[in-house]
Amino acid sequence: MPMIRGPMNRWTLGAIGAALLAQAWIGPLALWAKFAFAGHMAAHMTVVAIAAPFLALALDRPLDRAARVLPWAFSPILASTIEMVAVWGWHAPVAHAAAGRSPAVFAAEQASFLVAGIWLWGAALPRDRGRMAGGVVALLLTATHMTLLGVLILLSPRLLYGHAASLADQQTGGAIMLGVGGAAYLAGGLALLARLLDDRRAA
Repeated sequence: MPMIRGPMNRWTLGAIGAALLAQAWIGPLALWAKFAFAGHMAAHMTVVAIAAPFLALALDRPLDRAARVLPWAFSPILASTIEMVAVWGWHAPVAHAAAGRSPAVFAAEQASFLVAGIWLWGAALPRDRGRMAGGVVALLLTATHMTLLGVLILLSPRLLYGHAASLADQQTGGAIMLGVGGAAYLAGGLALLARLLDDRRAA
């Protein structure tokens, strides 16, 4: 993972990540999510695709230590697979409905989104040149499955979620997943690919 110079940078990154989580969980996005599926999706994307990379960078030292102890657990492809299971699993209509009915299930949903997001970004961001290619593949795979799920929700001709106020609300949620989640992971994967190519040219 790229080294962050100085504790202030880590604190700044962590503060940004925490502020984004606050927006998703207790701020305007949380209020929007109470009555609109699109709001739920905006909060979800904020957690996994925007706040998580800031927090992963802020936690680079403990994540590096954990990766040295359990290198297999920080395989970028494994982390991407776990994140995909969390995202697709919780967006199954039955699971989504359960999270809407039960505060405990909702807390489990949000915790799994956060842990899976930090795990993926922490595994994908490079600790050394040899692992960088795996990070590129993991982020691009995640962008692909996030885009696919967003498209399926966007193009569905019927309501899939009881939480959705209307078909237009559900379609907006799909567009948010596609435009925010897919784009964030695609941008991360392409940025990592550019760095990998630069490093190889410089070698």
